[in-house]
Amino acid sequence: MRRVSHQIGGLAPEQATAQSPITWKSTKLTAGEGLAVRASKKLRQAETLVGNLGATVLRKHLDDVPLWRSDHVPVRQVNEDFAQYLYLPRVTNAAVIVKALQDGVNLLTWRKDTFAYAESLDEKAGRYRGLRSGCNLTISEDDPGLLVKPDIAGRQMDAETASPGAVPTPPGTPPGAPTNLGNGPAVPARRVLRRFYGSVSVDPGRVGRDAGRIADEIIAHLSGQVGADVKVTIEIEASLPNGATDQIVRTVTENARSLKFTAQGFEEE
Repeated sequence: MRRVSHQIGGLAPEQATAQSPITWKSTKLTAGEGLAVRASKKLRQAETLVGNLGATVLRKHLDDVPLWRSDHVPVRQVNEDFAQYLYLPRVTNAAVIVKALQDGVNLLTWRKDTFAYAESLDEKAGRYRGLRSGCNLTISEDDPGLLVKPDIAGRQMDAETASPGAVPTPPGTPPGAPTNLGNGPAVPARRVLRRFYGSVSVDPGRVGRDAGRIADEIIAHLSGQVGADVKVTIEIEASLPNGATDQIVRTVTENARSLKFTAQGFEEE
């Protein structure tokens, strides 16, 4: 009796681009495990089935296809696109897409490499609500939020950080252009405030305490701005009705020089 061997093969649909015709690729499967397991392993080896998708690769597909719907795309839509279109990488499950979305939003270089996340779009106000990026964020497969183009998200974040009370600029509006929210005449573009100055009198008996508060509540916030150049000058003016003794003049003058005062001195009047 002759033994008849059976060779099992698999067929997988392929499409290079959205305009290309659909073709079928035949793959020979080795014997051993179940048919589904063997087919999955073969597709992984041929890199036809992807178990991990980089966030920057996802951004490339968003731009190249494109998958954006205007300035954003719903998270659910991205999952549906990868499940539907053959010219996109075939992933093992929806968790692969979810991880790529999370990694992209969490990436510190999101402005150049990936995208931002928003809870929703306020069309009337022309701004994204709950806009976040460069931070740890959990996204689910059925998340109702939006992926937002980095240039659009960055423009809104920069405007709202520089001037929290400013009128928001609708996504896609060129910098400096008038804003019209549909409730009357166009509103002029917000002012860009690029300089701060201030002076304050402190209690000479509690200079350390007051200087510490000024450093924490004013200087720290200004210094924390990207590219900020903060200069702090301390001015001292003392009126001495009975005149300064020789010892006071000598001590204060020497200490002022040691502390590198740029200007100092005693006067008769």
